[in-house]
Amino acid sequence: MVGTRLLGRSERVPGRRATESALSLAERMPRLVLEARRVSTTLAHGLHGRRRSGPGESFWQFRPFVTGEAAARIDWRRSARDDRLYVREREWEAAHNVWLWIDRSASMGFSSALAAAPKVERALVLGLALAEALVEGGERVGLLGLTRATASRRIVEALAQALVGDTAGLDEDAPPRSSPGRFDEAILVGDFLTPLDGVSAAVADIAARGSRGHLVQIVDPIEESFPFAGQAVLHDPEGGGSLDIGDAGAWGDVYRRRYAAHRDGLSEIARARGWTFTVHRTDRPASEAALRLMTLVAASRGAG
Repeated sequence: MVGTRLLGRSERVPGRRATESALSLAERMPRLVLEARRVSTTLAHGLHGRRRSGPGESFWQFRPFVTGEAAARIDWRRSARDDRLYVREREWEAAHNVWLWIDRSASMGFSSALAAAPKVERALVLGLALAEALVEGGERVGLLGLTRATASRRIVEALAQALVGDTAGLDEDAPPRSSPGRFDEAILVGDFLTPLDGVSAAVADIAARGSRGHLVQIVDPIEESFPFAGQAVLHDPEGGGSLDIGDAGAWGDVYRRRYAAHRDGLSEIARARGWTFTVHRTDRPASEAALRLMTLVAASRGAG
């Protein structure tokens, strides 16, 4: 039998607690910045170049000397091995833009007893940690639809300040429709508990000019398992609606199937555009997801 209790003031309106959690971002941000810096120190600094000829420090390949080139470009040591002249080419290491989007809508304020942090805090720590590591690696980072991309050494503070000031973003549960440059990269971080059509349209816009990208779904473990029993009512923290589902135990199988189908849809959206899809659970360390994302970004350089 399910017990009853009086609701506190913040619980009487569905989603009020999650909304207040999102609006308290300014108070929590200094702590999240420190945690993001701690996570970034666990990552290997520096990314490989784009694996093509260009200005840089790293050796890429030898190629035959072409008549008309300056003789100073000849690598005489390599050329002495046979009867041809060779030029030593360096790998192109020019910086490019990486765009972040971090979901801060009401559903991201959720946190169960199984989680180490609310979804919004984990998303912010992950995004800011990646920003610092990417800038350390020579890249430019910006917030999609909110800031320009920059290689500032104070990138974490700059992005944190922009996020705190962007109150409109608290109502957005899907990435903005945007078209970055051809060689840019996007990292979209959220729970993506929104209709797949909106996510697909946003990803299509970003990928339209050839931008690569990564979807990162932040998940509270209880959202996957739905371990409830007895009479239950579900509340929508964003729309404010509610649904009396009756016996939660019997309804759980339907929920888990629909949740799995939604995740499969997100994975297919990413796959269709050549993007990656990562699931990060909030009972796992943030550094785990950060390391995977840095590895994926580095791998995309090789594909460029």
